Amino acid sequence: MATYHDVLDALGDPTRRAVVERLAAGPASVAEVAAALPVSRPAVSQHLKVLHAAGLVAFEPAGTRHLYRLEATGFEALRGWLDGYWSGVLGAFAAHADRTVRSMDENKADS
Repeated sequence: MATYHDVLDALGDPTRRAVVERLAAGPASVAEVAAALPVSRPAVSQHLKVLHAAGLVAFEPAGTRHLYRLEATGFEALRGWLDGYWSGVLGAFAAHADRTVRSMDENKADS
């Protein structure tokens, strides 16, 4: 099972991010992905292998080739990790906003 560490490692490479962006438009073969990037087919295959191991890409046979598509598993692992931080940020922001409003109300009352 992919972890957010795997996902972050995989997405740390700009070529792999470009592959993800290409696959966001829809499923594609290695040749179709390679046509959109300045790298060879073997290099694209290696990048797809890393993305697959991170749970970001899945593939299925289509005749003599494989069609690759984005897979939710890796993105869900990353989102779960980010949500933990996001919840903390929102909570801190809400507390700050409450303090600011109370301070403004107190200043108005003193005027």
